[in-house]
Amino acid sequence: MSVPVLTTTQEIEELAAVLAGEGAIAVDLEADSMHCYQEKVCLLQFSTADRTWLVDPLAGPDLAPLGPVLADPAVRKIFHAADYDLRSLRRDFGLTVRGLFDTMVAAQFLGEEKIGLADVLLKHFGVELDKQYQRADWAQRPLPAGMLHYAAEDTRHLHRLADLFEGELAAKGRLEWAGEEFALLEAVRFQATGEAPLFVRAKGAAALDRRGLAILELLLQWRDGEARRRDCPLFKVIGTKSLLEIARIRPRAAKGLVGIEGVPPRLADRYGRELLGCVEEGLAKPEEELPIFPRGERRLRDPEVEGRLTKLKEWRSGKAVALAMDPGIVINNATLEELARQAPRQPEELVTVPGLKRWQQTVLGDELLQLLQACKV
Repeated sequence: MSVPVLTTTQEIEELAAVLAGEGAIAVDLEADSMHCYQEKVCLLQFSTADRTWLVDPLAGPDLAPLGPVLADPAVRKIFHAADYDLRSLRRDFGLTVRGLFDTMVAAQFLGEEKIGLADVLLKHFGVELDKQYQRADWAQRPLPAGMLHYAAEDTRHLHRLADLFEGELAAKGRLEWAGEEFALLEAVRFQATGEAPLFVRAKGAAALDRRGLAILELLLQWRDGEARRRDCPLFKVIGTKSLLEIARIRPRAAKGLVGIEGVPPRLADRYGRELLGCVEEGLAKPEEELPIFPRGERRLRDPEVEGRLTKLKEWRSGKAVALAMDPGIVINNATLEELARQAPRQPEELVTVPGLKRWQQTVLGDELLQLLQACKV
């Protein structure tokens, strides 16, 4: 069955009018993050209970007509793993989603062992999704028929999956829990990176000394420029882990690059001069110009807080088993740490704990307070 691919503003206006009359629509998108420097949305999928449309934003249509229906909370928008999609819709098109139902979040609250879309569709409906296009270049045009079919399948089954999960959540008394998570997701957006050095976002950079940070920053800036020039993702130039190792060992000659993980001879031949140049420039920087890794306020070690945190984690493990949920979904580590530090004693104090959601206060609050009160002060 062929699926229409909409490319004009008039077609988008007509689609928006149809979707506005629906009680629920399934939504997904495909981007090209695996293939270019600045990722972008390359395809959008919309499904009602019996029809599916694909929208090609690269053809240049105005997507603004979709804004009102996406922002209308009376029309349910069904996504699976909505976080990235919601951020991308806002970034690329200024579109905001209200009335969200995220089937992946629902799966988490139901304690599903596997929460990927392919896994839950196979388990519950026997539908087997073709995964061969997960890393495909969605910016290519024309899109092959196989890719169009793959995209359509991502939303075609979401309506009955949402209906199934909603019923199961209601039966377990967890529908409000998931609803709070949906509302929080609706507010997500990509954060501007600002003027911070690139190394602050490089995992492992905090372990380097100041000279190593200077070298790493030069390496990261060079990689960023090369990726921009080639219009490819950063990892396709060279991996961050490899740059960290170069900044750590600081090779002065080409043979020093040999053996570094992620730097095969081909890459060393291609970029060796630039990599070694960054090392030399970093080594030559005056001491007073070397960067300092920004660190949050250091908390003094508090044995009482650590003791409470240990008890909280033990309690969470048991609660996760009782609820048949992942411990991180019951309460994440950051929130447990805040509970251990603040040690609330009264129900009204739970409201002030950062990250503690309303459903957690209601469902888990009494046990948390009893546990914290039992801890030695």
